[in-house]
Amino acid sequence: MMLNLLHTLSTVPRELNFIEHTSDIGWKEYQRAKPVIIDPGLYSNKKSDVFWVSQKRSVPTAYKLFTGSAWMMLSRSFVEYCLWGWDNLPRIVLMYYANFLSSPEGYFHTVICNADEFKNTTVNHDLHFISWDNPPKQHPHFLSIDDYERMVESHAPFARKFGADKELLDKIDSELLGREPDGFVTSNPLIPYMFIVSVFMKRR
Repeated sequence: MMLNLLHTLSTVPRELNFIEHTSDIGWKEYQRAKPVIIDPGLYSNKKSDVFWVSQKRSVPTAYKLFTGSAWMMLSRSFVEYCLWGWDNLPRIVLMYYANFLSSPEGYFHTVICNADEFKNTTVNHDLHFISWDNPPKQHPHFLSIDDYERMVESHAPFARKFGADKELLDKIDSELLGREPDGFVTSNPLIPYMFIVSVFMKRR
């Protein structure tokens, strides 16, 4: 399956970044963007909870905030840009998100959507099937057999979160991977191909 996915991805432009994103940050403006947090994990080797500073801050005006999934697939060129930051945007945004709760849900999204060189390289999908409660909680629920049909219909090559639901895992093995009990996985090349092509065509 992984080899098939890699082959499929080799047929699309290498500069694409699969990153789900939106500028509608909604409730996160008041619960994530304006509060200032201190994360002891930045300076202490002991695990402890973050704590909030009483003073609030305004939403940035030098760049626009974006948010989205913490799961993504980024191009080498964009990652190099984040590391080297030749126009300093990645460093500025990094300093802002150092005091932001759940920064993986905003840092890369904000950088890529504010960088002229990369903002048109995004595919607004994270390649994952994730099932959230309604209303959403802090984390998605563990997938069960009830999620199987929606998961397959999404054509996503990845899914989360999996627990110990043996019925679901056995169904994936037998119907998607063609795996017999105690046997080897025989891949289905059409699964990742169908998904990548459908997402790419929607982007165009």
